[in-house]
Amino acid sequence: MRKVLLPTIIFIATILLVIRLFYLQVIDDSLKLKSDNNAIKIKYDYPERGYIYDRFGKLLVANQPSYDIMVIPKDVKDLDTTEFCALLKITKDDFLKKMAKAKVYSPRLPSVFLAQLNKKEYAAFQEVQRIFTGFYIQKRSLRDYQVPYGANVFGFITQVNDKIIEKNKYYNSGDLIGRQGVEESYEEILRGIKGVKYIQKDKYNREIASYKEGKFDTIALQGKDINLSIDAELQKYGEELMVNKRGGIVAIEPKTGEILALVTAPSYDPAILVGRQRSKNYTMLYHDSIAKPLYDRGLLAQYPPGSPFKIMTGLIALQEKAIDENTTVVCNHGFSFAPGRFMRCHCHGGAMQLHRGIYESCNTFFSTSYMRTLDKFADPSIGVDVWSKHLKTFGLGQFMGYDLPTGRKGNIPTSKTYNKVYKGWRWSSKTIVSNAIGQGEVLMTPMQLANMMATVANRGYYFTPHIVRRIKGQIIDKKFTTKHIATIDKGHFETMISGLFDVYNFGTAHGLNVPGIDICGKTGTAENFAKVDGKRVQLKDHSIFVAFAPKDNPKIAIAILVENGGFGATIAGPIASLMIEKYIKRKITRKDLETRILAKDLQPEYNRFIAKPVKDTLINTKVANPDKEIAKPIVKDTSEIKKSLAPKP
Repeated sequence: MRKVLLPTIIFIATILLVIRLFYLQVIDDSLKLKSDNNAIKIKYDYPERGYIYDRFGKLLVANQPSYDIMVIPKDVKDLDTTEFCALLKITKDDFLKKMAKAKVYSPRLPSVFLAQLNKKEYAAFQEVQRIFTGFYIQKRSLRDYQVPYGANVFGFITQVNDKIIEKNKYYNSGDLIGRQGVEESYEEILRGIKGVKYIQKDKYNREIASYKEGKFDTIALQGKDINLSIDAELQKYGEELMVNKRGGIVAIEPKTGEILALVTAPSYDPAILVGRQRSKNYTMLYHDSIAKPLYDRGLLAQYPPGSPFKIMTGLIALQEKAIDENTTVVCNHGFSFAPGRFMRCHCHGGAMQLHRGIYESCNTFFSTSYMRTLDKFADPSIGVDVWSKHLKTFGLGQFMGYDLPTGRKGNIPTSKTYNKVYKGWRWSSKTIVSNAIGQGEVLMTPMQLANMMATVANRGYYFTPHIVRRIKGQIIDKKFTTKHIATIDKGHFETMISGLFDVYNFGTAHGLNVPGIDICGKTGTAENFAKVDGKRVQLKDHSIFVAFAPKDNPKIAIAILVENGGFGATIAGPIASLMIEKYIKRKITRKDLETRILAKDLQPEYNRFIAKPVKDTLINTKVANPDKEIAKPIVKDTSEIKKSLAPKP
């Protein structure tokens, strides 16, 4: 048997090798195509990217023609450099740098020499292109933004770098790729598939015919159009309300999880990242380390949620039977939770039950509810883990899986958190009671706050938030139509919602109501700390508001956070009312609120800790201003939000 085995293996391997060689040399021409590439010119046909529309079919992003001058370094001969540079209005140094870069990429393959010529520049070059051997025009399409808002939603397109080319063989030097926003998330759908033509050349490097009669040629396939879930008018209005402010607005349709508005402030006109000035403009935005216009605060900024978190504290306490709707707690304008430790409360005081505790935002009631929830267990470690698990069923403390390329998961602490922080100490519910009112170690993004309210509006479930509503010829990912169920009984939501409804009628948002719309909401004011000159400094509080409307059959859930805005009812609350009315009524009747918010300028507050005042509202920016001086911060992390650690027992 052993004598036969080795000859058999050798025989089979030889047969397989012969078959493979026959296939490669006789049947498959692809290797021959590669070996002949010195005599073959490859031409790419770039398709238009898919168009982008809003939820109602309004065109937001289209395309415009663009022309790149490509170069094949080995084919450049007898070039009059002076004439060439004069035609393209570049210096000889620029020419040498670009040629050197092209040679590094490949002497034999085409790469971009000069990108994004306009029609006039293209026409001038085309007239004399024949005398500049080795250079040719590659037609592409650039984005043509139909609106001056939504930059963080759309993202932008830019040239691929060497790292991308090495990782993904689809791309070649000079190709464009989506970055940030929808352009990045749906790149493969929007870009389409480029066509390829192989042209035979003779020994004089002249094009003579299509290689193999076009056997290997492919046709370009245009990118697919997409409809966003965004309401363009609501997005525009939200950005207008946030002028001269910093923060984020996220609005969601509760019954579908579709994102209606995703506002970050300050923002910029997406058109400034198109054309020859794109690089200069992007550099300006990127290096603005103070206003951070490229930083999507709606998805990335993690804040203490403040009083809106009392909604979760109350729901979990109800579910765990630590309280019921008739539980009464006496508030003496604050909560004494340890010797010498007193948490102030701004409610009217007296006997508090859940309903009144919500609409007056009583710290005492919810701190007591939180402690009772944890203290019902023999060990606070068990209690805090039960509390944490409930929160995570609302999408908190985790990446939510939405269809945008960026985001943060916030922070929902567990027993591991406190066992590490208080190693060697006996911590208890009193130690971490600040969690009850959304301070402590709890951090949430505006997206998570909005999703929390969508879950409350739905009485206990949510759909993963998503920004694309429809893709032409394609089905939306089923994960966006899968219902996520919270671990809170439906009946407890009705109890909570009655209190949220009276926030507008009798409570902290009294005076912000909109005629004809039943709004449920919750004000919030979160403490704000930063490091200044190495010291922890308390800055003006963040203004927070969460809401949904109408109370029954809700159509919109919303979260607003305005940095350094003060009380929740001062800035964030009015913005919520205006956004809700704009979406539901398609008009504004609360002109008093609108006038006040549009005129509100928080720049003086933001300028307190920088060397030179800077105006950071970039929404209406059309072109780069090369003379603009970006103020430099005194410290590196003036915008950092520091966690308020609970005191040691």
